[in-house]
Amino acid sequence: MVRSMMRFASIALSLWLAASAPFAAADTPSPIVGGGAHFAWVVFDRLKPDLERVAGRPIELHGRNSTLGMGCNAGIKTALASRPGHETFGFVCCPLDPREVADKGLRVFPIAREPILIVVNRDNPVSGLSAEQVRGIMRGDILNWSEVGGEDEPIVLVTRLHCKKRPGHWKTILPDTGRFRQQRLNVSSAADMEQRVSDFRGAIGHIGSTWDFRPDSKLKVLRIDGIEADADSLRSGRYPFYRELAAVTGRQPSDRVLAVIREVQTGPAFRRIAVRYRLLPLNPAAGGTSP
Repeated sequence: MVRSMMRFASIALSLWLAASAPFAAADTPSPIVGGGAHFAWVVFDRLKPDLERVAGRPIELHGRNSTLGMGCNAGIKTALASRPGHETFGFVCCPLDPREVADKGLRVFPIAREPILIVVNRDNPVSGLSAEQVRGIMRGDILNWSEVGGEDEPIVLVTRLHCKKRPGHWKTILPDTGRFRQQRLNVSSAADMEQRVSDFRGAIGHIGSTWDFRPDSKLKVLRIDGIEADADSLRSGRYPFYRELAAVTGRQPSDRVLAVIREVQTGPAFRRIAVRYRLLPLNPAAGGTSP
């Protein structure tokens, strides 16, 4: 079922990329197309007016509802679809293995480190856990909230273990899927993660900090080892769970695409977005300020 859905998503992406080729009149500037993982899409989408100003072109972005791990794969495929008259770039929410970068002919442009939030149902009285307690719950060593200072209630584990062959992201919690508790709810999107943790009072899950929770969300973010998930705790290494957002292109991106990516990496508007979403920028700001 999952394989068939992934094949469908891949076919849909191919059709979209073909349909995105410029059909406009010669005097109408063709858009620069970006696509990929939702959590990186959030950053680009919030900066879209600034990016269009820098590029002198309309920017067309895809990635609002990436699911089933196809987000990063779609980002790579979009990046490699660039050609004269049809400029593209991608964005990913997982670090890429150097071998994958070399084999596919990619360039990677780091943007920010994003905290992975550990979330529970807001009716759960537990407000914090240690990193080792989180890992114990994920492994299945801890099965009841009473073992970590909560009420006598079974723990419902909800996971989204996407991009299994890539380093980083949820692997900062446990390094491979085989280490996670077998009795768990696997979801295919961040929206499903929010819904399932809201559904069960005893649930626990993980989600990127760039996710915009619904107004009626029932999720609560836990402190880990007494630490809030934010840029300062990532910079100091005190917060242990994170992933890296990046832009990707083919080996020879156009100057306009490079300008768009540079604006995201170093522009002042991105600094404001980073504060809003607890991101740690990975590049000096324009003017030389360190991240």
